[in-house]
Amino acid sequence: MSKKTHVSETPATQLLRANGIAFTEHPYEYVEHGGAQHSAEVLGLDPFSVVKTLVMQDQDAKPLLVLMHGNRTVSTKNLARQIGAKSVEPCKPEVANRHSGYLVGGTSPFGTRRAMPVYIESTILDLPRIAINGGRRGYLVGIDPQVCVELLDAKPVQCALAE
Repeated sequence: MSKKTHVSETPATQLLRANGIAFTEHPYEYVEHGGAQHSAEVLGLDPFSVVKTLVMQDQDAKPLLVLMHGNRTVSTKNLARQIGAKSVEPCKPEVANRHSGYLVGGTSPFGTRRAMPVYIESTILDLPRIAINGGRRGYLVGIDPQVCVELLDAKPVQCALAE
């Protein structure tokens, strides 16, 4: 693992800096399909506090973001019920890339290409700090989870299933 302490700016870090949000940088060696479990392991973090950003869509193909614990999966049925949608499903990677402006595996909820509603698993808001993607594969930023509500207007939901 490299000892770099600073990673070049991304749209996500630019947005955080522009809003005066303090964050820590956590670069790591990206592994294809490693996910939040891998990043938590190599960075010595609890996978419950590593938050993944999932690009999903409703029955009308309208995109939305879901922020979920790294060691949980989304119950799309529960999510759809809570947000008043008929159905919710993950976007195909190329569609997710187009909506967010980020590559899958490097999707941050901050600085997305397109404004999308954001839903956050409510228990994430109980954590003192979270690690969330900083807009590049192999790069997490540590922030206060309340920033997601303040900057993204993230709406709390309960749709987590244990992995």
